[in-house]
Amino acid sequence: MLLPELEYARPATVDEAVERLAAHRNARVLAGGQTLLNALKLRIVHPDVLVDVSRLEELRQVVREQDGTLRLGAALTYDELASDELMRRHHPVTAQMTSRIVDRQVRARGTLGGNVCLADPTSNFPPLLVALGARLVVRGAAGVREVAADDFFLAPYMTAVQPGELLTEVVLPPLAPGEGVGYESLQVGIDSWALARASALVRVQDGTIAAARVVLGCGAVPARQPAMERALVGGPAERDAIAQAAKLAGEDFDPPGDVHATAEYRTAMARVMALRAVVAATKEA
Repeated sequence: MLLPELEYARPATVDEAVERLAAHRNARVLAGGQTLLNALKLRIVHPDVLVDVSRLEELRQVVREQDGTLRLGAALTYDELASDELMRRHHPVTAQMTSRIVDRQVRARGTLGGNVCLADPTSNFPPLLVALGARLVVRGAAGVREVAADDFFLAPYMTAVQPGELLTEVVLPPLAPGEGVGYESLQVGIDSWALARASALVRVQDGTIAAARVVLGCGAVPARQPAMERALVGGPAERDAIAQAAKLAGEDFDPPGDVHATAEYRTAMARVMALRAVVAATKEA
């Protein structure tokens, strides 16, 4: 099916992109286009203007600040993130996860910002960004604001980015000594979306879990698991203790049922993914 008739704009700067978005309330951002172009062909969305930000160098950089914070441009492709030396050195689990997203063709075109702003319940980045305590930088006509990942994902396919605004950066805090990250998914197939997903950030001191953030994906929004986190903290960084805590996973988590799996099965597998993610994080710590 052919694309509908619409206006196309390729701004030269981020400021110009924001101006274009602000001038057209029904504008859409085009970066990799992996979901948007299909939605246009199927007439699911009907924008007046496409604002192409894919070639803006401001949005295609990985910058490391003095304190170790990484600032990731929203138009970076999955391949660019996976191969970036700063990512591989300072956030290796995130780089490795990115290298396995869907298939090679999508990794060559799909972007960090597209994955985040789509907010598909099965998207890869949202639960990981919440676990990492990431911040998202949004620019609009009123200025620049930062939104914590915990507050960014509002509902399926809905984020804190408002009409006329543009996600420009994802900010990853540095991993402190003793911290490790885990990311686990149960997929229908090797190149498919997940049935269940979990991410974890833990800090281990002298064999004991001193802090933990555990997040389940594939529900309506990424879901922190405070009961499991409380059960982990103060306990040994050992599989048996983690397995006991994982039985508490599933708080505020309401996955859908479909042809691939029931909601009950997804919840049960989310607990398994949470267990595996925390075990993996303790090994990375």
